[in-house]
Amino acid sequence: MAERQKDRPWLMRTYAGHSTAEASNELYRRNLAKGQTGLSVAFDLPTQTGYDPDHVLARGEVGRVGVPVCHLGDMRRLFQDIPLERMNTSMTINATAMWLLALYQVVAEEQGADISKLSGTTQNDIVKEYLSRGTHVFPPGPSLRLTTDTIAYTVAHMPKWNPINICSYHLQEAGATPVQEIAYAMSTAIAVLDAVRDSGQVPAERMGDVVGRISFFVNAGVRFVEEMCKMRAFTRIWDKITRERYGIENPKHRRFRYGVQVNSLGLTEAQPENNVQRIVLEMLAVTLSKDARARAVQLPAWNEALGLPRPWDQQWSLRIQQVLAHESDLLEYDDLFAGSHVVEARTAELAEGALAEIERIQEMGGAMAAVESGYLKSRLVASHAERRARIESGEERIVGVNCFESTEPNPLTADLDTAIMTVDPAVERNVVTALQRWRGERDEDRAHRALAELKRAAAGRDNLMPATLECARAGVTTGEWAWALRDVFGEYRAPTGVSSAPVATPAEEGSQLAEVRRKVAATAAELGSGKLRLLVGKPGLDGHSNGAEQIAVRARDAGFEVVYQGIRLTPEQIVSAAVAEDVHCVGLSILSGSHAELVPDVLDRLHRAGVDDPPGPGGPGGTPIPVIVGGIIPNADAEALRAAGVAAVFTPKDFGITEIIGRIVDEIRTANKLDPLEVPA
Repeated sequence: MAERQKDRPWLMRTYAGHSTAEASNELYRRNLAKGQTGLSVAFDLPTQTGYDPDHVLARGEVGRVGVPVCHLGDMRRLFQDIPLERMNTSMTINATAMWLLALYQVVAEEQGADISKLSGTTQNDIVKEYLSRGTHVFPPGPSLRLTTDTIAYTVAHMPKWNPINICSYHLQEAGATPVQEIAYAMSTAIAVLDAVRDSGQVPAERMGDVVGRISFFVNAGVRFVEEMCKMRAFTRIWDKITRERYGIENPKHRRFRYGVQVNSLGLTEAQPENNVQRIVLEMLAVTLSKDARARAVQLPAWNEALGLPRPWDQQWSLRIQQVLAHESDLLEYDDLFAGSHVVEARTAELAEGALAEIERIQEMGGAMAAVESGYLKSRLVASHAERRARIESGEERIVGVNCFESTEPNPLTADLDTAIMTVDPAVERNVVTALQRWRGERDEDRAHRALAELKRAAAGRDNLMPATLECARAGVTTGEWAWALRDVFGEYRAPTGVSSAPVATPAEEGSQLAEVRRKVAATAAELGSGKLRLLVGKPGLDGHSNGAEQIAVRARDAGFEVVYQGIRLTPEQIVSAAVAEDVHCVGLSILSGSHAELVPDVLDRLHRAGVDDPPGPGGPGGTPIPVIVGGIIPNADAEALRAAGVAAVFTPKDFGITEIIGRIVDEIRTANKLDPLEVPA
């Protein structure tokens, strides 16, 4: 039999970056040597949110969830000995996307590259940052301008670059249904394309080039048949919108181009070996159907619910892709599902629902108006709460979590301290020292002139990319670039969606939540307080607020008065709010790894403010406020936090939110020396 012609495989990436530019460069070169065909750069939170590593909010965050890039020198070291003209580089960066693209371009120029040949992607989707990921900096209007200016610049100067990667990935992580994921991503695309068209920066005859460079970054969950149908619906709707709304005639320009990372939300801390088969099933959703196949795939590692993956863990995920692409016969066939009545019916159902939701958002004034009103965020919080309720009731089954929980000892996690990678705290000190040295050695006058020109351009209507490129060349730092724009645009705190989220878990008589409500009311009465008050705090730069929001909503439904001010707070601000609101408990949520630095600071400040858990020797005394912590926290760190005075530590294995609320009440009673209540929680 004649050998079939195989399609070219998708781009294979791993999302990588940590500690320092030098360490990440070494990791990239090793991954490329293992057969990875593109780079996917993870930046740390200070870089993503426009802070230099010596800013107070960057404390404990430097190099944790990605690589710190403070200035041109860091970008040079990040890509040393990697020829950018021959590379396809994806950069997961949003609020500061223009800045990182400018640094990338300047490094490419220094390598002698033709910038018109550079290929890759800047994510540059700010809408989903307001809704789910939380690395926004500026208000919606100026943020959309930064995106628009970047698109206009790349269409003119970097025609192979994808200037925006409209990202529904984090929407699913925040609770979006398939219909919501499609609708909110497409509404973002409409807002962006309308802004580019209306800016006057791109001639009407070149709008096809703009549409042709719009890419998407999606999430694939474990319901892989539904997820595959979702991708087919995405393809169908994108073709319709670009043809009917923007008059794009070239089918090549209208093609739905997307990359994917499969669902990290569904990775479990319990029986983490099960994550491997979850990852494989999720990858099939975006590769099986040729007509809706991803252009690039990156897979999380099996142990991401435990902590930062090691290079070996990332290699395992890369090998999963390579086995499918090179050992199986998948790429030898046309679309496997063409003509399937089942697939067509589900695809049509998803498309119909998404188009109706898109129309609803357009009637509100579009995606930006729906962000500012809080509509999109409240819908996501509600959808996520409903999903959590289904898991807790057992309606939605997760193997190893709420069913089939018995297990043999796991050799992969026998030594948890070596099953994940840790970042040496000395890294942050070294990065700060290097930053200070960079500032001391640059041409200070040129840097100040560049920043002044950036502010002048921001206050007017000029495209901001030329001024940003000069800032890059002049040695301006990430924080300085962002602060110059903050001075002109201001900052923005997005709606939390908590207060407007409907009740997802009714407190029916005899239910667990009804019992916890009684426990809350009884404790409040014994303390002589109208209501128990819980402060939910997000210290540092971690913007993953889904868990904090779900705790806040369930605590509210259990009868607590909840104080939740959103993300990005200093320990000082959290303690000030705890004292001012006279709360009975402080709950801290941290997923970025900065807990070892920030939680002890909160404890110390509470002690110095006159509240103490437990009362310290010679301390000022006062009403004790127990502190609980939730997040991705390794066992050794959890033990250290409890030894430091934290009352309880919750990690992803603790999926029962009502049970957690009951535990919070128990800790309040213990701290206030009240007898235990004989009420199950």
